[in-house]
Amino acid sequence: EVQLVQSGGGMVQAGGSLRLSCEASGFSADDYAIGWFRQAPGKEREALSCINRAIGRVYYTDSKTGRFTISSDNAENTVYLQMNSLKPDDTAVYYCAAEWPAIGSLTCDDINDYWGQGTQVTVSS
Repeated sequence: EVQLVQSGGGMVQAGGSLRLSCEASGFSADDYAIGWFRQAPGKEREALSCINRAIGRVYYTDSKTGRFTISSDNAENTVYLQMNSLKPDDTAVYYCAAEWPAIGSLTCDDINDYWGQGTQVTVSS
């Protein structure tokens, strides 16, 4: 059974940083993709960044390049989202999600098979 367990998040002042973690288990092969998403109150869910482990590529949505960094510890099957220079507009529930198997042409928006439990990030001004 595939499981994604998230940790991290919380409350931070504007300009601060947070790191989110997503520990994945249950994959029998490395041909999957994991991404980070967020959903703010009253807004649609937004893809932030993703890693396609099947082809070893990393993707970012344009607006997140520079402030958000995705990384992975393959030995620990954990994917991280480092968020710097946080703004009040970054306040949202953050989710990790996985798509398995992941095709080469996958985009972050295609990731939808498995979801983490979500974690609240609140940025105060």
